[in-house]
Amino acid sequence: MSAALVKPLWAALALTLVLISAFSIIGSTHSSRSFYAQLQDLEAQRWYLEEEYSRLLLEQSTLASHYRIESEAGEALGLVAPGHDQTRLVAK
Repeated sequence: MSAALVKPLWAALALTLVLISAFSIIGSTHSSRSFYAQLQDLEAQRWYLEEEYSRLLLEQSTLASHYRIESEAGEALGLVAPGHDQTRLVAK
């Protein structure tokens, strides 16, 4: 092989390696940006779910309050607490 033929081969090989490297960088950058966008979507979803969970906890504590249960029992079902004359103490 002559020196005139070897130089273009090395140049072609170097150009091929540079192009492979460039496309690898482009691919990894694209993947990184895609993963970051997915991360942001998941963080937004997590924030929404935490807000909803907080609202549900507040609603549960409101619905389970003793005052509300007692008033609902009295209004909707007509239940009243027994008086002292209606209470009996049972011995063991």
